Amino acid sequence: MSSAAIVHARQVVRRFGAVCAVDGVDLEVRRGELFGLIGHNGAGKSTLFKMMLGLLAPSAGEIRIDGVATIDTGFREVRRRIGYLPENVVLYDNLSGLETLRFFAALKGADKAECAPLLERVGLDAAGKRRVRDYSKGMRQRLGFAQALLGRPHLLFLDEPTNGLDPEAIREFYAILGELKAQGVTIILSSHILAEIQQRVDRLAVMANGRIQALGSVQALREQVDLPLWFEVRVAPADFEAVRAALGHLAVSAIEARDDHIAVQCRRESKMAVIEALAALDGKVLDLSVREPSLEDVFFVGRP
Repeated sequence: MSSAAIVHARQVVRRFGAVCAVDGVDLEVRRGELFGLIGHNGAGKSTLFKMMLGLLAPSAGEIRIDGVATIDTGFREVRRRIGYLPENVVLYDNLSGLETLRFFAALKGADKAECAPLLERVGLDAAGKRRVRDYSKGMRQRLGFAQALLGRPHLLFLDEPTNGLDPEAIREFYAILGELKAQGVTIILSSHILAEIQQRVDRLAVMANGRIQALGSVQALREQVDLPLWFEVRVAPADFEAVRAALGHLAVSAIEARDDHIAVQCRRESKMAVIEALAALDGKVLDLSVREPSLEDVFFVGRP
């Protein structure tokens, strides 16, 4: 096991009767990284989360957090330093936001003095005395996030954490994650919104049918599936043919005229040759952009 990792999973299996929800997962999450876990519904993400939290015991294999197996009696103390935001936040409607945090602080053994500052941190300070029954879905999600931060956890599990959040709240949420990461907190999150996380995670794992299908940085996964790149080349219409001629001898898979630009598709290994050919056009290229395959492209190509 790597000493740089805080989470170690070895050949983890979880069965529910005849259904194998998690099937032989090996995984390490490094200390201080922002790690993404993605996959379609039923891929096994939430089940794996619950096993890492010690809420479910593996049917086979082992998970260790900070060197302690999740089924050991000593894991109770480790869990006090873990924060968890479930996919579906369940709160008590009759309590106010501040009362809710104080309730969870008492359960977790956290200092109740943290509650009011946490409400402010997630943008709920003005609603702290309102009953949760009057909260919108996004406000409930932010309150759930606040409870996950109680006790200053060193490891956070966030399951679909931006459900119900508007774009501004999502930006604020990831700003908080950036601050926590800078403080050394390890963050593991799952999300269906692939475009939202692709520029934010250090590494990610793609799950399908209970197994890890791919693991690495977004760029590493792009290179593994070897999807083509697209160049958007803006030139004057009179220079379209000059661009075609400059690229005609290269291994490009498509050259398409689109309004005021030319779209060029090529394999990754031809990227620099295309750039060099365009740079040699003596100022005919007015603008140039390169579109890498998105995480959605990678996910749907690699999905069984």
